[in-house]
Amino acid sequence: MVQIVRLFGEYLGQYFKTKLSYRANFLSELIGNLVFEFINMIFILVVFRHVATMKDWTRDEIIFIYGFFQVPYALFAMFFNFWDFNERYIIRGEMDRILTRPVNNLAQVCLESVAPDRIFSLLTGLLIMGYAAFQLKLSFAWYDLPVFLILVISSALIYAGVYTAIAAISFFSDSRTGIAPMIWNIQNYGRYPVNVYNKAIQILLTWILPFAFVGVYPAAYFLRRETWYFYTMLTPVMGIVFFCIGLTVWKMGVRKYSGAGS
Repeated sequence: MVQIVRLFGEYLGQYFKTKLSYRANFLSELIGNLVFEFINMIFILVVFRHVATMKDWTRDEIIFIYGFFQVPYALFAMFFNFWDFNERYIIRGEMDRILTRPVNNLAQVCLESVAPDRIFSLLTGLLIMGYAAFQLKLSFAWYDLPVFLILVISSALIYAGVYTAIAAISFFSDSRTGIAPMIWNIQNYGRYPVNVYNKAIQILLTWILPFAFVGVYPAAYFLRRETWYFYTMLTPVMGIVFFCIGLTVWKMGVRKYSGAGS
């Protein structure tokens, strides 16, 4: 673990050297990410110009859930940037290089794709939550901060577990196109309360691809939705379970992998 932390510092230094070599491109990426986040929020505002509530959820509650949804996703995206895993590591054969090094292979893949600029998405999510909390006149106790941190980390572990397992599928398939884009589209359903969907989608988002645990369920605690507290308390359990599933599938995939030349 000490070695991985040291390597993280090295990779971080190289990341900023690379990005700052092309400052205009780096700045445009940051601005593009911020614009994308606010466009999504504007979409929510436009929807609520035509409807007063969504089920029994108000506009500001939906905005709060959306802000919370962004925080663990940004934390996950900093360290588990697997979008090009299949193309880069399997098809191009870079996994062979990873496996020859005396460092945990999953940690190496994460470090090579580290994206510190995602911190801006995290800050955007916090700002959106703060705006919604102000509009809702929410009050918070001292213990809400550690609860928030636990829920955010647990939600990030759910993301990490799901996408680690999806990346590991590449070890078993020669297909150039993975299923990550489809899963990314499904995860966006977690931005909204699950009770606005039919039963099949509710089951999908709760127990199969549990993206409700990265949005509405943990956010319900801060919105004082007591009927949802069971799912809020279940969030850390789901985070650990799905992260362990992701690690298990990854290890199975690495054992299955026989090299780019085979």
